[in-house]
Amino acid sequence: MAVSRYPFLDVDSASARVIAEHDWSTSHLGPIETWRPVLRSTIGLMLRSAFPKALVWGTEMITFHNDAFLPILGGKPAAIGVPFDKVWAEAWDDIGPIALKALAGDATFIENFPLVINRTGDPEQAYFTFCYSPVVDADGQVQGFMDTVVETTETVLAQRRSDVLNAELSHRIRNILTLVSSIASQTVRASEDRNDIERTLSRRLQALADVQNVLRSGVTTEAEIHGIISTALAPHAIEEGRVLAEGPNLKLSEEKALALSLALNELVTNAIKYGSLSNGEGQVAISWQVVDNKGLHLVWRERGGPRVMPPLRSGFGSRLIQRHVAAAFGAKAHITFDPEGVVYEIVPDGA
Repeated sequence: MAVSRYPFLDVDSASARVIAEHDWSTSHLGPIETWRPVLRSTIGLMLRSAFPKALVWGTEMITFHNDAFLPILGGKPAAIGVPFDKVWAEAWDDIGPIALKALAGDATFIENFPLVINRTGDPEQAYFTFCYSPVVDADGQVQGFMDTVVETTETVLAQRRSDVLNAELSHRIRNILTLVSSIASQTVRASEDRNDIERTLSRRLQALADVQNVLRSGVTTEAEIHGIISTALAPHAIEEGRVLAEGPNLKLSEEKALALSLALNELVTNAIKYGSLSNGEGQVAISWQVVDNKGLHLVWRERGGPRVMPPLRSGFGSRLIQRHVAAAFGAKAHITFDPEGVVYEIVPDGA
């Protein structure tokens, strides 16, 4: 059904109705009846497109657009009949030169062009892929230009998030491989029995794998300390009540979570073999707190096991739970072979 007596506006669209009902006599274009054929045919082509389009006409840059262009405008005031430089006043410093180039006869195609626009009452960063194409009459004279545009804000932001995640993943993989290489090398050096090498290496690598399940996915990779402790203890089927853990539910970065997981794995394994978990009576108390916002203070304390004797030499396990943890936390980490039971502490620098 025709929206007006003008065939080129015979389109079932809100934009066509606005164009038909607008008082054009106050503009340099004059009444619709006086419009040149090139203007009518170009508007008709624009209105019948399902792609977002705006037509900018004459030296006054009068704006026309189709319904598909409405989401581009968002909450802006009505744009039909308004100069294009007024519609996009906040971004004119960026798009003005491109518009003038199109009016001079040169088309421009730009992908993911960044613009700060205001269509909701507040400035927003948006991105657009668009083409400004000159519109010429039968004599080849430029009368205006067609803005064919699609907003790509979500695509650009999604790609940026993907780039950040890929960079984080690459960084994480490099760190893990470096740690695995160190663990493998030191385990082989510290063990003489092949079976012992396989068991120890497998256990340490499994500890790394387990803590990855606790870490959150995303750019900020964190794990809750309760989850890290539970994950470290779970494979050993320790009787309930033998290990007591108490402290605030803190979140640790990936580097700290991995270091603490490896340390707990070494501690619990040694406690089961030689320490307070090697009999039916001993216990382990794990406690932690944040000291004056300086960092984590964690204590592993064994009691009730066999009398403790300091080892004759320091193995990789001892170096791991001291040096590696200290580096990861930016703290001091030390183990004390108290006759009543092993005590391991992570102490913030300056505490």
